[in-house]
Amino acid sequence: MRENQTQVTEFVLVGFSAFPDLQGVLFVVFLFMYLMTLAGNLAIMAVIWTDRHLHTPMYLYLGALSFSETCYTFVIIPKALVDLVSEGRIISLTGCVAQMFFFLGLGSTNCAILIVMGYDRYLAICHPLRYGRLMSLHVFVKLVVGSWISGFLVSLVETTLIFQSPFCRSNIINHFFCHMRPVLSLACIDSSTIEVAVSMISMLGLSGSFLLIVLTYLLILGTIVQLPSASGKREKAFSTCAAHLTVVVMHFGFASIIYLKPSPRGSMEEDTLMSVPYTILTPFLSPMIFTLRNKEMKIALRKAFGKRIFS
Repeated sequence: MRENQTQVTEFVLVGFSAFPDLQGVLFVVFLFMYLMTLAGNLAIMAVIWTDRHLHTPMYLYLGALSFSETCYTFVIIPKALVDLVSEGRIISLTGCVAQMFFFLGLGSTNCAILIVMGYDRYLAICHPLRYGRLMSLHVFVKLVVGSWISGFLVSLVETTLIFQSPFCRSNIINHFFCHMRPVLSLACIDSSTIEVAVSMISMLGLSGSFLLIVLTYLLILGTIVQLPSASGKREKAFSTCAAHLTVVVMHFGFASIIYLKPSPRGSMEEDTLMSVPYTILTPFLSPMIFTLRNKEMKIALRKAFGKRIFS
């Protein structure tokens, strides 16, 4: 540990070294989950690209989310896997900046796309006669591009705030990736003001996004309860929203544990383990939820990859 005032140019990621007896098991488990995440997202993107029946906004947004989550996991998990089987666990200052920037940017983009997916369901259910005009291909492109721009603007602000001062207290990051608070704690200056600012941005972003989705579903619910149950439209409306709502609860639930909690008072091991559901488990479960709870996706996947896999 470098305790002098020499400016840090590289960091050591402690990662899961606190669990030496479990690193082999964790490597196998995380590798399996990462490969399944890649396979699930790539399958979704391939099927949506090739099946003309899925060239609708709802599935195009799903493809956009799958692409974003694929990039999101690529930023974190491969490095974590390498560190589990190596002793160096070193990341350069530039690499740390890039990892945090893309991690925060892609995470924020995922939140924005989930909002847009909820808005798409709102238009389809509450305004079905005007849906084709309100959610045209042009609108779809603008909303997806806007999600990426807004996500990376938030990331740019947070990353700039965190890395605006040099690091000289230590080069040991008590995490398995360049997470905001562990990195910020290594700054040469008092970082309490910056931590409050970054926490406020994260809190407003997460809570605001979640409230928008909740409002959307309240409007959807108000429309669904007015549909005649005998026609089957109510059940169909619920089924089209179930997968998205499940992923939203999982995504924002795990994210709130990481970003909305006060400054960490627990041990380093607790903080590291608490990040696993949001960074590894959520992307792993998301493709399965969207495919297994969606009849049209299951039919398309069965056609593309065989009946035995998705029967």
